[in-house]
Amino acid sequence: MAASPFRPALDLMVQYARYHRDRRNIATHFIGIPLIVFAIGVLMGRAQFSLGDLSLSAAWLLWGLSTLWYLSRGALLLGAATAAVNGLLMALAAPLADHSLSTAHWLAWGLGSFVLGWIFQFVGHYYEGKKPAFVDDLVGLLVGPMFVVGEALFALGLQRGMLAEIERQAGPTHLRDLTRPAA
Repeated sequence: MAASPFRPALDLMVQYARYHRDRRNIATHFIGIPLIVFAIGVLMGRAQFSLGDLSLSAAWLLWGLSTLWYLSRGALLLGAATAAVNGLLMALAAPLADHSLSTAHWLAWGLGSFVLGWIFQFVGHYYEGKKPAFVDDLVGLLVGPMFVVGEALFALGLQRGMLAEIERQAGPTHLRDLTRPAA
């Protein structure tokens, strides 16, 4: 049974990092995860709900719920930055979900981005020599965007304490020797 999805951000990031130590894998996630989030925005953007005078797509509803989750993990900067990046991706996806576009156009963008995103993910995990984190814990699907945003914040010199603790528990990043089995 998977652990609770309501763990603190640091615990979630450490668990996810244990599957993501190869720098090539992390680099592919900077492309794959945004493509997947974008694709979800495109694909879920056509489902519309009305709450009184407010019309809302399933994509924005999912964004709102995930934002509450990110902001409640105890790392406000990381949660807010993740919500902002995901919000930008939803905003970019919204025009492609518009009902004025053909179904073929909508599906080509949505499914194409989704499949391409997962190709990048699996290429990265080839370099890692490990399966994706969500295979063992579905919450990894939510942690992925947070991890990529966290890596960007770390590269900007932010959240140094979190980075140090992740590296203490999961180890530093590296380039795995592909001629040897993964550890």
